[in-house]
Amino acid sequence: MAIKKKQYTMDKKMQVGVIGGAGYTGGELIRLLLHHPYVEIVFVHSRSNAGEAIASVHTDLQGDTDLQFTSELSDDIDALFLCVGHGEAKAFLQSNHIKDDVVIIDLSQDFRLAPSSAMGNRNFVYGLPETNRNSIKQSKSIANPGCFATTIQLALLPLASKELLNEVHVTGITGATGAGQKLQSSSHFAWRANNIQAYKALAHQHVNEIVQTLSSNQPGFSKLNFIPWRGDFTRGIYISAYTACNLSINEAYVLYKDYYKEHPFTHVSHHMVDLKQVVNTNKCLIHLEHVDDKLIVHAAIDNLLKGASGQAVQNMNLVFGLPENAGLQLKSIAF
Repeated sequence: MAIKKKQYTMDKKMQVGVIGGAGYTGGELIRLLLHHPYVEIVFVHSRSNAGEAIASVHTDLQGDTDLQFTSELSDDIDALFLCVGHGEAKAFLQSNHIKDDVVIIDLSQDFRLAPSSAMGNRNFVYGLPETNRNSIKQSKSIANPGCFATTIQLALLPLASKELLNEVHVTGITGATGAGQKLQSSSHFAWRANNIQAYKALAHQHVNEIVQTLSSNQPGFSKLNFIPWRGDFTRGIYISAYTACNLSINEAYVLYKDYYKEHPFTHVSHHMVDLKQVVNTNKCLIHLEHVDDKLIVHAAIDNLLKGASGQAVQNMNLVFGLPENAGLQLKSIAF
């Protein structure tokens, strides 16, 4: 069901609410929304921090906002972001009535996979603009993709669009914020510093959504081998994927550049990309190599921005007819 478009300006701003604003993605989302030219935050919901200043939890926002966390909800909003843990988004919507005309953007994995993408009269659209932009524009319920899923899909979508994918092998490394804010043994500084570790080899939770998207572009595709790594840095994702491919390197670059030419945040580089180019941005940078009969695709994003909160804002912009890059013209932290 398409939503009725309103006109938002710097004087008549969109009203938004955030559920679960105390974590890493919640903090990044608040930062983006506070500086978005067409948005006003009505409330940030957090049961554990109700009554506390947002800047007392997200100290980088000191001086940017006097808002406090609240345990109350308001119906007087245009959009609602769910920055809660996996399984909690569905539970929240079951326990709280949200008006049909409120756009919901869920950052958990609860609604990414069919048939779980439907709930009541809401059918969640998978929120990867580089393949679903038109559907996103017409939807009122968006399932924001996972961070590794975003990176790997952007690395492979041009090949899938021409049915050129064979069996794919991927390795990827993510920063500590990818594990969430809850303390665990592998997020201690003493463990993370000068250390890396593989985890969930060939069994990562994002594989199913990656295959779902790629197979919708290339029917029959199913073989994705993915080994993720925990990295000794704070934020960012870097992946390298390869598959047998008959394209020359020049043909591959033409395919990738043509596929992404209308997408403002995904860029194809003839030079090797690195993580610092994308940290603190909503960009995905891609570099291609051809070795023997294999096409190798390197891709990098910021896991908290293009992999989470930045992409959520990008989806909001699309739904409400705003410039796709509004509030997202961020510079990388290169040094």
